Amino acid sequence: MPELKLPQLPDRTPIKLSITITPDLASALGAYAAAYREAYGKEEPVAELIPAILACFLENDRAFSRGRGRP
Repeated sequence: MPELKLPQLPDRTPIKLSITITPDLASALGAYAAAYREAYGKEEPVAELIPAILACFLENDRAFSRGRGRP
């Protein structure tokens, strides 16, 4: 088999997660979706934004990254 520079792709199987949130958080997420629409000119449902928001939060939490052995 040839040596490829691209490593094998990770598992990308989506996992459905159901959560319950407070009315205040629902309102804040709605406001965030409105700000996103204003910034980018494209409306995205809150459910589509939440995974990106969570990923961004985890990627930028330095203490969490250090705890997982990432610089």
